[in-house]
Amino acid sequence: MNGMTSPAPAGARPRVSARIAAIAESATLAVDAKAKALKAAGRPVIGFGAGEPDFATPDYIVEAAVEACRDPRNHRYTPAGGQPELKQAVAAKTLRDSGYQVEPSQVLITNGGKQAVYETFAALLDPGDEVLMPTPYWTTYPESIALAGGVPVEVLADETTGYRVSVEQLEAARTPRTKVLLFVSPSNPTGAVYSPEAVREIGRWAHANGLWVVTDEIYEHLVYGDATFSSIVVEVPELADTCVVVNGVAKTYAMTGWRVGWMIGPKDVIKAAGNLQSHATSNVSNVAQRAALAAVSGDLAAVAQMRSAFDRRRRTMVSMLNEIDGVFCPEPEGAFYAYPSVKDVLGRTIAGRTPKTSAELAELILEEAEVAVVPGEAFGPSGYLRLSYALGDDDLAEGVGRIQRLLG
Repeated sequence: MNGMTSPAPAGARPRVSARIAAIAESATLAVDAKAKALKAAGRPVIGFGAGEPDFATPDYIVEAAVEACRDPRNHRYTPAGGQPELKQAVAAKTLRDSGYQVEPSQVLITNGGKQAVYETFAALLDPGDEVLMPTPYWTTYPESIALAGGVPVEVLADETTGYRVSVEQLEAARTPRTKVLLFVSPSNPTGAVYSPEAVREIGRWAHANGLWVVTDEIYEHLVYGDATFSSIVVEVPELADTCVVVNGVAKTYAMTGWRVGWMIGPKDVIKAAGNLQSHATSNVSNVAQRAALAAVSGDLAAVAQMRSAFDRRRRTMVSMLNEIDGVFCPEPEGAFYAYPSVKDVLGRTIAGRTPKTSAELAELILEEAEVAVVPGEAFGPSGYLRLSYALGDDDLAEGVGRIQRLLG
């Protein structure tokens, strides 16, 4: 032969790239899909899996979308980074709600919060850069970090601290490769809210160490009791040039299906992420953008009504969970999730089975009580369950009641 090797047959190579094959399916969406499939098959399943308000999108937002459908301008491409009116409205809303003053050129409108999260890390990270990731974490964060070439570094906070990490823990996890701190308050999955003092301490530590801060503020309006939302870039203004804020309309306005989120950050980072988006998806649906414009430009009356209902359900769920032997549930101060420790339930024989992990316990609860919950493995270590209380009061009481009867 001529010394040249023939290429390996296509069947001998992996069919899916290693980069994409390494991505795990969203555990929360998987649980929600399984619950819906069982319900469709006639099983009386109650689902605590999805982080999705059970309320309809407010009427005035829907009407804005209906009008947008009739406007031929919305039948065409618009700027990839978002409609100028919406970017201006997001800047105004950000000043109103958190006290952070930004220009429209610092805003990028994205296809939901998930695209904002990924594009943020893609714009900031080079291969091997580390991101300090308080744990438990939302399932999408580590996948987005890894897909962008970064390395997620878990910093564990458990039920003994109300799922809040300390500066000392963050400092112990910092290395010369650390570039970004991911900061989320209120938190998914735990509902933890950091005090303004803690936010300032963490923000000043990040700035002193030259770290970027990526902060997800999607649950900013869902805080309860004496807890208050504090934007880290407002508490520590010197972070403005090294901070990206991620947000969206999904949780606040019951608009999970509309898929409108945004990034706010330094102009060079926003421009870079916008370049990526121009090739990945181009502009967000114009009709959805018009609906989001109505949402962020309107008042927060509908939000207040939803928050009142969530608060009532929160107290009911936590009280009922803490009545179960072996379950300990700190009171969540934000978002709409309870995150009980079930470590003392594991190893106990239940309905003839002995679950050793929270994944096995969640499977047992689904099969025996017909209640869908998300196991702690989806968010970090085993030994926990996440239950969303964004569902009707009757279903909530019935679902937790079934768990009570199963676990005794």
